[in-house]
Amino acid sequence: MPGSDTHEIVLRGRIGHHVLGPFVDDFTVVHDRPGVTRLVGVVRDASHLHGLVAFLASINAELISITPITDPRSTS
Repeated sequence: MPGSDTHEIVLRGRIGHHVLGPFVDDFTVVHDRPGVTRLVGVVRDASHLHGLVAFLASINAELISITPITDPRSTS
């Protein structure tokens, strides 16, 4: 993970802003599909990603996926 990249983190269930407090500032919380919560935001480096995963584990969130999002404008 050489630099900051936008990622989508998908969690099972509808997890509210009150539980995701540390994410609210850095991530967009999306509830556009039934039964999942999507978090979209910048992951600064591997250490940041590990901290996010540790936080999700601490609140017993079920992690479905973590996917880097490629900006289509950057592939010209």
